[in-house]
Amino acid sequence: MTRRLRLSYLTLVVLVLLSLEIPLGIVYGGAERQRVVRAAEDEAEALAAYARLSLRSDQTAALARRVIHCAERIDGEVFVLDRDGRVRAASRPMSDREAREMLGRRHVRAAMGGRAATDVRTGGYGRVEVLAAAAPVTAGASRSGAVHLTLPTEVVSQRVHRVWLTLAVAGLLVLTAFAGLGLAVARWTGRPIMELEAVTARLARGDLSVRATLATTTGPPEVRRLAGTFNDTAARLEHVMRSQRAFAGEASHQLKTPLAALRLRLDNLEPGIAPGSRANLTAAMTETERLARMVETLLAMARLEEHATAREPVDLDRCARERAATWGPLFASRGCRLTLGGERVGHALAVPGAVEQILDNLLSNALRVSGPGTEVRLETRQVRASRRASREARSTWAELHVIDEGPGLPPEQRARAFDRFWRAPGAAAGGSGLGLALVQRLAVAGGGRATLEEAPHGGLDAVVRLPAVPPRPSAPPPRPVDGPRAPWKPRRMADAARARLRPRPGSGRLHRVAPPAAPGLTDDFPGHPTPTRAPGGAGPAPRT
Repeated sequence: MTRRLRLSYLTLVVLVLLSLEIPLGIVYGGAERQRVVRAAEDEAEALAAYARLSLRSDQTAALARRVIHCAERIDGEVFVLDRDGRVRAASRPMSDREAREMLGRRHVRAAMGGRAATDVRTGGYGRVEVLAAAAPVTAGASRSGAVHLTLPTEVVSQRVHRVWLTLAVAGLLVLTAFAGLGLAVARWTGRPIMELEAVTARLARGDLSVRATLATTTGPPEVRRLAGTFNDTAARLEHVMRSQRAFAGEASHQLKTPLAALRLRLDNLEPGIAPGSRANLTAAMTETERLARMVETLLAMARLEEHATAREPVDLDRCARERAATWGPLFASRGCRLTLGGERVGHALAVPGAVEQILDNLLSNALRVSGPGTEVRLETRQVRASRRASREARSTWAELHVIDEGPGLPPEQRARAFDRFWRAPGAAAGGSGLGLALVQRLAVAGGGRATLEEAPHGGLDAVVRLPAVPPRPSAPPPRPVDGPRAPWKPRRMADAARARLRPRPGSGRLHRVAPPAAPGLTDDFPGHPTPTRAPGGAGPAPRT
């Protein structure tokens, strides 16, 4: 900002100087040339009056001395002509050809006709080369001849150039002075604004205790008032966030404990309940579990909103394999099939732990709407922008897709699916309407977004897009110090390939043995190796 203010000040000063100095130089140069022309005309008229008296009294010698003296004084040439056009006195010898050329000039003919005239011949912009003046020599009503003088005008040009140089030097001095003054004003104005920018960035990163100190005492009054308003806003925001943090911490205990006690009491009532009332007890226990999940999701969203968590690279391929291995047995127990496919996408930027929560919520929703015999696909894809796109749109994105074969949603309901507590009409029981809202919050916190699209074969395609991290270039293999260069072989890959080869029973040939797949999980794409099932058996309870 300081540089922009300084450039604006200097630009304004340069425009003012140019608008003042250029007209001043032009006016002064024109006035100086006019002064020299008038001086030459006065000199020619004075010499013409002396020549009239000298020619009348036939004092040619005195006229010749006066002509030479005048030529030396003006550092030019002077010629006196009679009425027949003959040279009567000259400051230097002149040939007949030069005399005829002089008589053919316009101002000399005008002077021989009785009118004074001047001739200024210029070469180049603002540069006078030769100034010639002629005055008639008259005796009453009759003419007696003419006086013609020429003088160099280098002095005039030098004076004009000196004026331009003086104006340029003065302009540079004024420009330098205003540059220093503009720098001081720009620093005085820009320092509090730069401090406000720094403290605003710290506030955006989650430092709620930051305050502006310099901006409240220095700078323009508007900036000081802005700094005071910022400090008040930061103080109120800190108070609100502390209250929300206290509420989130206390609610975690105050809400979970009664729900756990209620669930325990319902479990204790089960042996003494009549067979006809067991349905009501089961419904009460289901609603208690649903309320517990809703409270947990609300607390997770509150913690996400109050903490500005920094993003970090997350291996999406590993997360997809782990969640697929965890949820595969649960899908198999419901008669569904969970497949993992797509392409390797590498790492993407996300909030720590967000990708696992996103996949858990999406897979839970997909399991809730999937019937027996259907398939749910978990895919990872990479979206690369074209070269013609702008620099901002040239980023590479990594996408997570959870595609189900359920009833799907119309476009107007897909637009509202990420609202809190919103549930589709006729949705299955057990949901709270907060799962997709949490997915959207986690995706936005990682710099991406979540959308719902129509699947190619019916159902929904839940897409979560996150900014991809470009892979680092791998280092080349080391070269041997001595001897010829040996071909490089990936030892680990070769060992892994040999470990998968087993002798076929009854023959001496080798065949490849595929690793065992987890129950309920299939792998249709070679980009993802089939994950193994973690010890422990069944997967987690579905989350909304």
